[in-house]
Amino acid sequence: MKEALFYEKLENEEVHCFLCGHQCRIKPGNRGKCGVRQNNGGILYSLVYGRLIAQHVDPIEKKPLYHFQPGTRSFSIATVGCNFRCLFCQNADISQTPRETGVIMGSEVSPENTVQQALQTQSSSIAYTYTEPTIFMEYALDVAKLAHQQGMRNVFVSNGFMSREALETISPYLDAANVDLKAFTDDFYKNQCGARIKPVLRTLKSMKELGIWLEVTTLVIPGLNDDPGELRALADFVFSLGPETPWHVSRFHPTYRLTDRPITPVETLRRAREIGLDAGLWYVYTGNVPGDEGENTYCHRCHALLLERFGFSTRRRGLEKAACTQCGANLAGVEIG
Repeated sequence: MKEALFYEKLENEEVHCFLCGHQCRIKPGNRGKCGVRQNNGGILYSLVYGRLIAQHVDPIEKKPLYHFQPGTRSFSIATVGCNFRCLFCQNADISQTPRETGVIMGSEVSPENTVQQALQTQSSSIAYTYTEPTIFMEYALDVAKLAHQQGMRNVFVSNGFMSREALETISPYLDAANVDLKAFTDDFYKNQCGARIKPVLRTLKSMKELGIWLEVTTLVIPGLNDDPGELRALADFVFSLGPETPWHVSRFHPTYRLTDRPITPVETLRRAREIGLDAGLWYVYTGNVPGDEGENTYCHRCHALLLERFGFSTRRRGLEKAACTQCGANLAGVEIG
């Protein structure tokens, strides 16, 4: 165990954890809502520091990040735990285990060893992903600092429920993030995720202000968040972050505790994509539909094909360095050329 950051001591050995939007007050012997931060005698500890449950090399497009070092590999890591309890979680076997069973799984891996493995795999970045990176922030912070020293980039795949204090601490070392904006109603967040929407919206705005490259993903679930009016409101919010902000609308498959909903029709995703484009967004993508036209990147000015994708593979088409060969418009992103 390692003493946690982002907490303060209260009376009677109680602690206040301000790592994320839950702002847990934790009594001695208890854990926070994430299940991986425990109060032992008035000191808050991270139970997952350096205890990795997953280490893989992924295409950066799998995060999904389409405008950040396209075509490169990202060394992807995770511990168990999450501060959400999404009923549709595709990684529930590792994200929900601490909350449901109290068990902390994982193998001890030092920050130095993680960075060394990433270098050996010739990855261009380290991705903190699969579960919620906020809950292993202390470890992510130590790894990210070392990664930057080695010239590597750091990316979060996050639900965006972190506190401003946590975000500002990691921001000098965080180069990009894909944040799930799961819906655009507080009821959805409360009923489906056990959280609230306002901290997520605040994080998205803050990431933009701090200069972190941002892409947004919405898993479109039939009957829960696929109303065209809600999707338009969500798209308008993403547009307010900047029209260059990519929005990924992804296909839902029944899983975990949400098995009474059908797979998202492809036409629903295409309609969502059109809603985003009509709202003024330059780049809107359909996800989990390999071969769909919505996987590709088109010039926001002349609509020429710039990057052609199938699944996680990417081919350059009408792109010279980071500019459209047809009209010369620059493709927004990081290290495109």
